Amino acid sequence: MKISELRFDEKGLIPAVVQDVESKEVLTLAYMNEESLQKSLETKETWFFSRSRQELWHKGETSGNTQTITDIRYDCDQDALVVLVKPKGPACHKGTFSCFDDSLFEGDEGQVDVSAGVGKLAILSELEQLIAERERTRPEGSYTTYLFEEGIDKILKKVGEEASEVIIAAKNRDKEELSWESADLLYHLMVLLREQDLPLSEVLGVLEERHTKKNEKE
Repeated sequence: MKISELRFDEKGLIPAVVQDVESKEVLTLAYMNEESLQKSLETKETWFFSRSRQELWHKGETSGNTQTITDIRYDCDQDALVVLVKPKGPACHKGTFSCFDDSLFEGDEGQVDVSAGVGKLAILSELEQLIAERERTRPEGSYTTYLFEEGIDKILKKVGEEASEVIIAAKNRDKEELSWESADLLYHLMVLLREQDLPLSEVLGVLEERHTKKNEKE
């Protein structure tokens, strides 16, 4: 497929749905023209066309919240795109992870529980981005800043302490305590991953690879 074969509208634009490649959450809906799409392909970061300003814009150029492209797909009519990305910060100018943060309608019976399954994993991406921001800006009074300022030994000590707390909670059969302590352990582990410059996606990739190999053997 060539860019020229896509069906742009009468204004030379094509809608692009931007989606987090890991959590699968829809981040934003933007528009591309041929030039911005070409730039996106060349730089492997999202470029769009602003309909209000009538100019190209590079997502994250001023905020630093860029989006690394992993795949660009087109629909069967060749007039819409889905852009799969690894975001390096909030997608929305309001500072939220996704532009689609509010609900127009929430059903009752039969409603899909968005708090379960893949959708809930979005918090891991948000937390990873927040930890990265804290490391970069080091705001005063932030506990995350404190951990990074203290260094690797302090971070490792906290990971060990929280792992012990998880064990104690499990031995006590206390689900509420286990939930809290598990959350603390995950947070401190993600701080450690950031200190080691190891993206969470690489850890998840190992799990995915192991899972795939296990299924192939069965």
